[in-house]
Amino acid sequence: MIDIGINLINKQFRYDLSKVIERAIDNGVTQMIVTGVNLENSIKAVELAKEYPKELYATAGIHPHHSKEASEENLAKIKELLLHEEVVAVGECGLDFNRNYSTPEQQEACFHSFLEIATDVGKPLFLHERDAHKRFVEIVSDYSDLPNGVVHCFTGTVDELRTYLDMGFYIGFTGAICKPSLSQLKEAVRYVPLDRLMVETDGPFMLPKSAMESPPKSRRNEPAFLPYIVKFIARCTNKSVAEIANATTDTAREFFSL
Repeated sequence: MIDIGINLINKQFRYDLSKVIERAIDNGVTQMIVTGVNLENSIKAVELAKEYPKELYATAGIHPHHSKEASEENLAKIKELLLHEEVVAVGECGLDFNRNYSTPEQQEACFHSFLEIATDVGKPLFLHERDAHKRFVEIVSDYSDLPNGVVHCFTGTVDELRTYLDMGFYIGFTGAICKPSLSQLKEAVRYVPLDRLMVETDGPFMLPKSAMESPPKSRRNEPAFLPYIVKFIARCTNKSVAEIANATTDTAREFFSL
């Protein structure tokens, strides 16, 4: 299996990172894509991917929360990072109007920059959208030659998912699908063709607690827990675990050119 979004640079992994990676591989998660959320984080993600060739890859981008950091200099440095072979996607980038750690105006300007960068470098987009669906769609619709994109950690409505599929996007599901409070995701995942579906932990966040017999006391999510998400999706879609695991792996490998 492939975890397409794992925040291994997060401080929650600083003391046992090598063991986290080892546990993931032992549990069948043989490849992981380390998410870059700002310039410093993206640099570290690339360095970590170089330490684990074939097991780890990286993205390079600026999360909407950090959009205020998107100076011309920082954007230029991230564009340089995207030329590394270990970097397989542009992002994380997008819009998040839930908390507005950066203003909507800063987020939109940053998002436009990354859509232009993705067009230039020709690598797929690793996209973030929360409480900003309408504006997200409006901005993306201004671009006609974008590379492929995956809307990661999807937590929206069925109608929003259908819109993303109609736009040609792939969809990434996390442990959020296991939350009773997000029951619409169990319906939404049934609409996603297997060749557009990918899975991710988004660790250390989105622990699939309700799907676990013995969830960790720390509540820290990690890539070794990806099989719980795959099993839950299999139940939601009335497919076998093997079918979901194989299909999402094949889709991720093709999408990210692994």
